[in-house]
Amino acid sequence: MNTPEKPRRKALVTGGSGAIGAAICRRLAADGLHVLVHANRQAAAAQALCEQLRDSGATADWVQFDVTDGEACQRALEAVLADGPVQVLVNNAGIHDDAAFPGMSALQWHRVIDVSLHGFFNVTQPLSMPMVRSRWGRIISVSSVAALTGNRGQTNYAAAKAGLHAASKSLAQELASRHITVNVVAPGIIESEMSAGVFDPETIARLVPMKRAGSPDDVAHLVGFLASEQARYITGQVISVNGGMV
Repeated sequence: MNTPEKPRRKALVTGGSGAIGAAICRRLAADGLHVLVHANRQAAAAQALCEQLRDSGATADWVQFDVTDGEACQRALEAVLADGPVQVLVNNAGIHDDAAFPGMSALQWHRVIDVSLHGFFNVTQPLSMPMVRSRWGRIISVSSVAALTGNRGQTNYAAAKAGLHAASKSLAQELASRHITVNVVAPGIIESEMSAGVFDPETIARLVPMKRAGSPDDVAHLVGFLASEQARYITGQVISVNGGMV
């Protein structure tokens, strides 16, 4: 007699079409989760990644919405929740808009805060009660070493990501009794098209004790662990992936 296949837990990765987001999607898919690849402007990349995951034998879908638009988030997530709760949420969406603070515009400040911090609320809040009802969940937010040390020209970015630390620590206390963990992963310099244009090898060697940039997979492996059963007693933590920078 065949045993019915256990339904796969669903994982939503915001900003899933970028370098780190895609690595996280691949790791979670390899771990047996049904992955929802989120994108806003990079829908084609999200769709392509979704097809790659399916070709590898995983199950995946892609979703498109603007995390800064609360009503759009609500509509999109209601459709997602129609098939059951999202039990693993990775808040990975974030943007840079760097400038020295005296010359930073209000638009630069608000855009970065909106995506990282307001986006956290707009996505996490609608998914939290269904997760509570299922009595199991993982909420993981991707931050930055800039939130721990500060960084010249990134007052807005550091503020947004540091806000995720405090929000996650508070939410972890609220949800712990429901077997839901809430943690933050704070990467340092990670290989990507964006970092390649900012950090040359000499700068990386000076800033990073390991003398190299990390890979997106280095971040994804930690996220995968935090999303697993093995991490059930880890919550309210900010864990760095930065080669010893902090």
